[in-house]
Amino acid sequence: MTRFRHETRSREEKYSGPVFKVYTDEITMSGGGTAHRDVVVNTNAVGVVAVDEVGRVVLIKQYRHPVGRHLWELPAGLCDVRGEDLAVTARRELAEEADLNAARLDLLVDLHTSPGFSAETIRIFLARELSAVPEDERHERQDEEADIEICWVDLDEAVAMVLRGEVTNAAAVGGLLAAARARDDGWATLRPVVTPPLA
Repeated sequence: MTRFRHETRSREEKYSGPVFKVYTDEITMSGGGTAHRDVVVNTNAVGVVAVDEVGRVVLIKQYRHPVGRHLWELPAGLCDVRGEDLAVTARRELAEEADLNAARLDLLVDLHTSPGFSAETIRIFLARELSAVPEDERHERQDEEADIEICWVDLDEAVAMVLRGEVTNAAAVGGLLAAARARDDGWATLRPVVTPPLA
């Protein structure tokens, strides 16, 4: 089957901020004619499912203003250091948000976070062979991160939290489910961290 090739006829910038921009695009539609679609273009992100030697994962809880509450999430963050390798970003976020270093990192899953309006992707890594960041080297957390709650949960219980609706952050849901499946497959489905990112 030949797919219709959608083309962008025009793009108008509606908003530009420090993290994302909003555009209104006019695009050709499969049924003929054109339509306008608002598009958010922002910095991509990474997340980490950190699994210890007894099968527990680290979850963090932090405040998210758009939903007005604290959410259980994975250690994660924006790719906001120009040219930084995604695996390096993931290691940095794990250290900053969960006070952990990982001797082993594998690629777990890639996600489009909300493709109905955003081009954002998040790459989720699996971190193992964990060790604590020394007290005197720990990142000083600020703003929403200042009161992060760090919790160790058995991976199967974390999956149960997803299914009970207690974990709703999309990256955490995808990462935890993928980690459980990868574990059940003996980690055979993991990909190398050098796998090219989504286009």
